[in-house]
Amino acid sequence: MSSRADVCVVACAEAFRGDGEILAAGIGGAVTVLAARLARLTFEPELLTHDGVCLLTGDVPALGRAPEVVEGWLPFRDHLWLVLNGRRHVMLGASQIDRYGNTNISCIGDWARPKAQLLGVRGAPGNTRCDPTSYWIPRHTPRVFVPEVDMVSGVGTDRGAFELRRVVTNLAVLDFRTPDGSMRLVSVHPGVKVDEVVAVTGFDLHIDGDVAVTREPTGEELRVLDRLDPERARDREVAA
Repeated sequence: MSSRADVCVVACAEAFRGDGEILAAGIGGAVTVLAARLARLTFEPELLTHDGVCLLTGDVPALGRAPEVVEGWLPFRDHLWLVLNGRRHVMLGASQIDRYGNTNISCIGDWARPKAQLLGVRGAPGNTRCDPTSYWIPRHTPRVFVPEVDMVSGVGTDRGAFELRRVVTNLAVLDFRTPDGSMRLVSVHPGVKVDEVVAVTGFDLHIDGDVAVTREPTGEELRVLDRLDPERARDREVAA
C-alpha cells in the first residue's frame, strides 16, 4: 500500500518524463532526489543524475550512499554550462509562489527592510530563464501560494520563464498550461478534495472540468523506492 509520500515522489518523477539525456537535479530534500533517481530507474533511463556534489553517477545509489560507478566529474563551471545551455531540469522549492509561477526564496516582507531573510535568489533566475524548472512544495498553504511574491527570485510565465513544467505539493499537482500561463489544478492526491486545495491557495486556480486523481505508484516503482529509501525519509518530509 502506498503512502502520501510515495504518491508525491512519483508525481515529482513524472515531471522528468520525456527529458532524455539531460541532468535531472532535485534540490532541497529527499522527495526531489528520489524523484530524479526513480525516473532514471524506470521510465526515463537516459537521465543524468549526480551525487549532489560534483560526480555524475553511473549507478543510482540509495539516499545517503556513495555511488559505486562514477561516469564523470562535474565541477561547478561545467554545471553552470549545463544550466546556461538548457541541459538541466531542476526541481526547486519555494517559500512563496504566485499564480504565474514567480517564486521567492529571498525574503519575507519589504525587500528593502524584510521581516525575514531567506536564502537569496541563488541560481533561481538562471534556472527559470534557461531550463525546464519544476517545484516541490511539501506544505500547500496560503502563506506559500500567495497573490504576489514579496520578491521575485525565480521568474514566472509572465516574466519570461523558459518552461515551468510542474508544481507538486502534499495535496495536488499543478501546471501552467493555460491560455494566460496561470496555474492550473491538474490532479488532487488520493483522499484530497478539490475544495481543500482551493481553500489553501491564495489566488484563483484554473480548473478544467473534472479534476483527475494523481496516480499511485506501480508495484515496480514501490520496490525501487524501498531500495532507494529504505529508512523512508520521504515520509518525514511530506505533510499529512
